[in-house]
Amino acid sequence: MKDQPILVIGSTGKTGSRIAASLKLKGFAVREGSRSAAIPFDWEQPDTWGPALDGVSSAYVSYFPDLAFPGAAEKIEALIRVAKASGVRKLVLLSGRGEAHAEACEEIVRHSGLAFTLVRAAWFAQNFSEGYLQGPVLDGVVALPAGDIREPIADVDDIAEVAVAALTDARHDGELYEITGPRLLSFEEAAAEISRHAGIPVRYQPITLEQFHDGMAEIAGPLVADVFTEICRETLDGHNAYLTDGVQRALGREPTDFSEFCRRAAASGAWKQAA
Repeated sequence: MKDQPILVIGSTGKTGSRIAASLKLKGFAVREGSRSAAIPFDWEQPDTWGPALDGVSSAYVSYFPDLAFPGAAEKIEALIRVAKASGVRKLVLLSGRGEAHAEACEEIVRHSGLAFTLVRAAWFAQNFSEGYLQGPVLDGVVALPAGDIREPIADVDDIAEVAVAALTDARHDGELYEITGPRLLSFEEAAAEISRHAGIPVRYQPITLEQFHDGMAEIAGPLVADVFTEICRETLDGHNAYLTDGVQRALGREPTDFSEFCRRAAASGAWKQAA
């Protein structure tokens, strides 16, 4: 029923903001799930979960900061208990491709007794245009501990479109959609494509995990650095270097190519140099 709200947890994030906007355009009632929302949702304050989930038909679950963080699985389990008590019918979980902690959370949702769809996403293209690598792109050097591995970089717009379909159509119940782009790219190739579309020089600089950790610790502190370094160790080792058909199965079309992402990002001004 379109008048029964859909909760979008993480509604200010890369995927959640797109999902909330798309649902509204399609005429669905949306309850935004963020700390600043009219009915706030905060992962660190479980007493906010019940009011946010009360009366909703389904919920999109994006865990902040990442499912690899300590305590994430326990919070997903607790959220499910509150969701069931609130009468929620379905959960759509955003998961990370090739991450053991994320897949453990998938299993919790799979065995929750609720209807579900699992959206397991590859590395986000938008990390370069509206995430933590936007600044380095503008500075001309993208440094990552990825060596020369190739990644099927996924467009967040594709991820959001799959999630919207899952939230609004029961035909997606019980499905696992693994979302990748249509081709494998090294980060050197990705930087070259960004440079060509943005009209600015951008190069990829491979670094060690230790160098990545030190840089992240300066920005975000040791805990965040520890977790994200382990995510890099786990996912940027080449084992994700293959394509999947999640977009095709969910949406009946091909996934968005990285070059099209670059074209749109450049047109939007994401890589416009400050005057």
